[in-house]
Amino acid sequence: MTGAAQRYEARMETADGFEVAVLRDAATATVVKVVPGLGNNSYEMTVRGQPVFWSPYRTLAEFRARPAHLGNPFLWPWANRIDGMAYWVRGRKYLLNEELGNVRPGPNRTPIHGLVTYSDLWKVARHGTDARGAFVTSRLEFWRRPELMAQFPFAHTVEMTYRLSEGRLEVETVIENLSGEPMPVSLGFHPYFLISDAPRDEWTVTLAARRRHVLNEKLIPTGETAPLPYPRKLSLKGVVLDDVMDELERDADGWARFRVQGKRQSITVEYGAAYGVAVVYAPAGRGFICFEPMTAITNAFNATHAGWYGEMPWIDPGGRWRGVFRIVPEGY
Repeated sequence: MTGAAQRYEARMETADGFEVAVLRDAATATVVKVVPGLGNNSYEMTVRGQPVFWSPYRTLAEFRARPAHLGNPFLWPWANRIDGMAYWVRGRKYLLNEELGNVRPGPNRTPIHGLVTYSDLWKVARHGTDARGAFVTSRLEFWRRPELMAQFPFAHTVEMTYRLSEGRLEVETVIENLSGEPMPVSLGFHPYFLISDAPRDEWTVTLAARRRHVLNEKLIPTGETAPLPYPRKLSLKGVVLDDVMDELERDADGWARFRVQGKRQSITVEYGAAYGVAVVYAPAGRGFICFEPMTAITNAFNATHAGWYGEMPWIDPGGRWRGVFRIVPEGY
């Protein structure tokens, strides 16, 4: 048995009737659990028994009975909100059909977080260990589902790989465009993080961005931008955040790093090159913070159509898009 195989473990087990992938790094005492049947969410990550992801649930059965966000939700085929029950792509208007039951109208009828947040359509393609760590890859064949294609008629597949390596969780997403037209990529994740060695008012955050988008009362970007009004390092005491940020500040290695720090514990989200937008969400009175990797701003479809937003990624027919971000806990 190799050293990597001794250090890392990837196994499938069952919890509350759900198939769960368990990734383990013995050297750092880190465990990650992924539930493909509930949105392929990495709903639990612990280091030496301490939680990294925030969750309001004790069991997957509770999650299934009252689904809400926790862990690392996947937002697709749009991230955050659309400003109404329709959107534009390449000069065509696409209507959302609320009666299909897979659109969340959200506040003010601003459909939120896409179509697959809690989807049971993911299938595990492979899992195991190698020299780089423990991994599980799951696949969603979007093009096979009429109820999804009716809302976003671009044939495609999604493959997502969670990899636990040296105590870090890497999330790789690959989109393959099977349609005959370019496909927009308004993709995001909404991870919820918890620092357990200090109360929220004692957390300090590092914000690796230079600019934010001005939002209207529906939390939709207006087209106006402003310099980020916060210092790079910000105490959360008395501070509420719900900001769409871009112009990310990247280190010499090309990664942009957002961090929350407690007494000793810290969690860093490292944004790879494919993620150019960060939504940072820290509501009042809640013991979590979200550093959300995004490929584009909120309402990117319609902002692109309006002509003032030009940063939307596209996948050519037959092409592939790949994005990676990492979650790095330290001090546990």
